[in-house]
Amino acid sequence: MANGKGEVSYKRSMKNFGLIGFPLSHSFSKKYFEKKFQRENIADCSYDLFELKSIEEVPDLLQAKPNLIGLNVTVPFKESVMKYLDDISAEAKEIGAVNCIKIVNGKLKGYNTDAFGFETSFIEFMNDKSNNTETVFKSPLGDLGVFVLGSGGSSKAVCYILKKLNLPFMKVSRHKKSDCICYEEISLLMKETNFFINTTPLGMFPNENDCPKIPYDKLSDMDFLFDLIYNPTETLFLQRGKQAGAKTQNGLQMLQLQGDKSWEIWYNA
Repeated sequence: MANGKGEVSYKRSMKNFGLIGFPLSHSFSKKYFEKKFQRENIADCSYDLFELKSIEEVPDLLQAKPNLIGLNVTVPFKESVMKYLDDISAEAKEIGAVNCIKIVNGKLKGYNTDAFGFETSFIEFMNDKSNNTETVFKSPLGDLGVFVLGSGGSSKAVCYILKKLNLPFMKVSRHKKSDCICYEEISLLMKETNFFINTTPLGMFPNENDCPKIPYDKLSDMDFLFDLIYNPTETLFLQRGKQAGAKTQNGLQMLQLQGDKSWEIWYNA
């Protein structure tokens, strides 16, 4: 469309996407989608980071950015954002967390693509023959106990998939709850499980010197550590596990998978 000076403006035709959360200095999402747009010759889309200090800033963001048609959601808003949605997919409702929002005619519908990303990445990791999973699993994804570190929105997606795969798990939190053990209890239960999934932000850039307080000295080459964090690519949690001989996986593949699933939802759902 031409403006009064005869120049062409594309602002109204642009499709805007973005990520809300706090903080966002660790996020690869903007670069990931910008590379996707460039690789696939998508010229009418943009992706931005919207760092919100409070979930109550969402209405103001939507008003300020009327061309937004899709949002990703990261910590700490995956649960609290649900109150602003007009509709929620059945899966996201069951999980109790949303990390993808589609906006159509001002109406917001929430989805959970973390579950898809985690499930796909987790199964691929478990089916990697170099990990010698046959020493752990009695069937392709057989009898395995899992420590799920954390109890937030990401933890909910992970637990949803573990239930789907019929894998027993125990959630671990800083404070003991009705559905969580505390970190101090892990040592007593190490014989019952050898898989740890970190769903907390501990170790995420710029706080790379942090890590969940698990008994790393008791880990061995029979253990598996999966971290949802992707920046840095190897957290202290994974480093210490690898030093003990454990098999490790970071969250980069999960990020890519959930991002692609979000894109599919924004355009097809």
